[in-house]
Amino acid sequence: MSRVGAVRERWEERVAKERGRPATSTVLWDGVRRLLADAAGPAGGGGAALSVVDLGGGTGGLAVRVAALGHDVVVVDPSPDALAALERRTAEAGLAGRVRSVQGDATELADLLPAGSADVLLCHGVLEVVDDPAAALRAARETLRPGGLLSLLVAQWPATVLARVLAGQLPQALHALSGPEHRWSGTDPLHRRFDRASATQLAEAAGFTVTAVEGTRTFSDLVPAARAEAEQDVALLRELEARAARSPELLALAAHLHLHARR
Repeated sequence: MSRVGAVRERWEERVAKERGRPATSTVLWDGVRRLLADAAGPAGGGGAALSVVDLGGGTGGLAVRVAALGHDVVVVDPSPDALAALERRTAEAGLAGRVRSVQGDATELADLLPAGSADVLLCHGVLEVVDDPAAALRAARETLRPGGLLSLLVAQWPATVLARVLAGQLPQALHALSGPEHRWSGTDPLHRRFDRASATQLAEAAGFTVTAVEGTRTFSDLVPAARAEAEQDVALLRELEARAARSPELLALAAHLHLHARR
């Protein structure tokens, strides 16, 4: 299994452990839906079927939601175990005809999918773990049709520094703040983290035009689980997340940045 697949599996394990904790932020999903509606255009009324590629989509948590909107999704991931779980998930959801899996790495897209075949490409949590983020984005661009849209989600380092400080992990906070890749230690599963400037620069260097940048999980990861379980706290956190998503002053505190970009 590749390093990308191993990191993806650890991420899936973390999500599984947190299952049952209320979802305190819908900012990312709302942003993805807006991007899909933009790709469909006025002629489709935001409801036209699109060809969507979910790069590094793992077990299909996002792909199934996109397919449920009526779009056709190809999930590209290096882990055969994740893709097997994806097939089971899509079958259970009755969406097997909408979702197709392809095993491979980000930089292999040119060999896996036809050039210009996708209306939208989702690249979430991929650039942090691949060997060459620039090459991955160039491959993503070639897979998109002219005018196609990219949904790019990256981990942001200032939030990691803050989270480590709040957890009392001061050596890790200093390591993340000082290192060029902003890892909190040599055992950090992520190879690198970004901020708005570096993520935007990387996307633009690959030939994309960034049209929007939103923050996600600005507060949710900092709130104790016990507080987030109360219904009134969940509602308040969702409102806080929605308001913070586009706040220039709070953008640097977001755990992840969601970039919308056009080929």
